[in-house]
Amino acid sequence: MRRVVVTGLGAITPIGLNVDEFWNGIKESKLGFAEITKFDASEYKAHLAAEVKGFVGKEYMDFKAAKRMELFSQYAVAAAREALEDAGLDMAEEDPYRIGTIIGSGIGGLECHEKNYKKLQERGPGRVNPLMIPLMISNMAAGNVSIQLGLKGKCTDVVTACASGANSIGDAMRAIQYGDLDVCVAGGTEASICPSGVAGFTALTALSCNPDPASASRPFDKDRDGFVIGEGAGIVVLEELEHAKARGARIYAEMAGYGSTGDAYHITSPAEDGSGAGMAMKFAMKEAGIQPEQVDYINAHGTSTHHNDLFESRAIRYALGKAAEKVVINSTKSMVGHMLGAAGAVEVIVCVKSIEDQFIHQTIGTEHIDPECGLNYAVGSPVEKKIDYAMSNSLGFGGHNVSLIVKRYEE
Repeated sequence: MRRVVVTGLGAITPIGLNVDEFWNGIKESKLGFAEITKFDASEYKAHLAAEVKGFVGKEYMDFKAAKRMELFSQYAVAAAREALEDAGLDMAEEDPYRIGTIIGSGIGGLECHEKNYKKLQERGPGRVNPLMIPLMISNMAAGNVSIQLGLKGKCTDVVTACASGANSIGDAMRAIQYGDLDVCVAGGTEASICPSGVAGFTALTALSCNPDPASASRPFDKDRDGFVIGEGAGIVVLEELEHAKARGARIYAEMAGYGSTGDAYHITSPAEDGSGAGMAMKFAMKEAGIQPEQVDYINAHGTSTHHNDLFESRAIRYALGKAAEKVVINSTKSMVGHMLGAAGAVEVIVCVKSIEDQFIHQTIGTEHIDPECGLNYAVGSPVEKKIDYAMSNSLGFGGHNVSLIVKRYEE
C-alpha cells in the first residue's frame, strides 16, 4: 500500500487566521469565545460564539471571485491556499489531474439560504439572487478551491455533519493509497453562525447557555451544558510518500490509520455503549498496525454536551481497554468551540503540531471531571511528552464516526 504523508497545513480559526497564529493561540490557552456579533442575539438563550475575527476574503482571492462565494467557501480557499504554499507545491511542475480536492462542509451556505428566503417572502421570487444555489450548496467549498488553485484531480465534498472534515481527510488518504491521486488538498469548512443556525442548535438543546466565556465550553466537566458554535476551516495537503521525497518536500507526519463506522442508532446521540465510535478507533489502530498501549494522545471529539462526552469516553474504553486509563486526551473545542464540519480537520492539524512540538494542550474551562467520564483529559495544565501516535476522533449527527491516526514520520 502506498504511504501517505502530511506536507502542508492551512487554517482559518476563531483564534488565528493562519496555522502559526492558531497554534500559538492553542499553546497560550487562548479562548475564541465572545458575544455574538454577526446578528442581534439578544432574544436567544445562547449568546456566545467562536467567531472568526478580522477575515477579509479579497485578501486571499480576487475580489470578483470572493463576491461569488459564501463565507464557508472563502474560508476553505484561504486555508487551502496557505496549505498549498506551505507544502511548496509548484503547480507548473505537477500534473493537475493527479492533485485532488476533498473538502467537506456539514451545512454549507445556511446564511445565504436564510437571506434569500427572506427576499422570497418579502419581495417575491424575482428578487432571489440568481447565484443562490451555487453559493449555498456545500460542495462549492471543494469546487472553489479546485478552481482557484487549478486542481483537476478527483474533487468531492463529504457531508457527514460534524465528521465531514475528518471523513474528507480519511477519503483523501484512501484516494492516494489506491493510486487515484498523488496529492490531495483535504479538510473541512463551516460558517453557520447565523440566526437559523444558532436557533436550530439551541432548540436542540445542543448549545451552551452559559454566558461566561471562561466556562461555556468545558468538555468532560460534570457541569457541562452544551457546545459553543464556532466557524472556520482546516486544510491539509496529503501526499504520496515517494512523490513528496522526489520533490524534497518537508514531511510533517504520516497518516497511519482511518476507521469509519455508522452507529445505526439515533439521529443526534452517539451509541450509548460507545461501540460505534469504539469500532472506528479499533479499525484505525488495526490499519496503523498498533496496539492500544501505543496510542500516546487522543484529540477527542469532546463537544461539551452531556451525551457526546459520556458516550465518547465509553467508546475510548471500548477501543483501548485498560490503556484508556493512561492515554492523554484533550478537546480543542474547549478553545475554538465546535467548528462543525471543519472541526475534525482543524483537530488533525492540532495532532500534527502536537507531534512536532511534543506538546498536548490542556482542556480549558474544565475543572471538575465528570466521574462517569473519568479519564485523563489534560485538565489544569498542558502535557509535554513525545508523541509517536496521535488519534483524532470525530462524531457526527446521524451516527457518523471517524477515527484518524497520525504518526511521527520515520523513513
